[in-house]
Amino acid sequence: MIRSFDSHSVELTHRPLKAKLAITEGVTSAVAVVDTEGDIEVGVWEHSVGESTDTEVEEVFVVVWGRGTVTCEQGGVIDLAPGTIGILPAGSRTTWKVTETLRKVWITLA
Repeated sequence: MIRSFDSHSVELTHRPLKAKLAITEGVTSAVAVVDTEGDIEVGVWEHSVGESTDTEVEEVFVVVWGRGTVTCEQGGVIDLAPGTIGILPAGSRTTWKVTETLRKVWITLA
């Protein structure tokens, strides 16, 4: 059966990032899995204004709103703006610099 969701209206609850991930004090994020199909998992993620770091899983994402950049220690920079499509290889060490609260829809293999 086909289905859809409105990425703008997915309700999220922000929580402070773990100290080892937060570069900027007080940075928060929120995540919700909205659906799964076979090995595919789809969700929505938000990041408050500020800077953080992470080690990524293999993911494709589309920015819904917000602005910033994500850089990778292994190379590459993605300018984040509404409509941007990004690809994050598994194991990438990234730094997220968010200048306007960022919301993205992500797709991974579960």
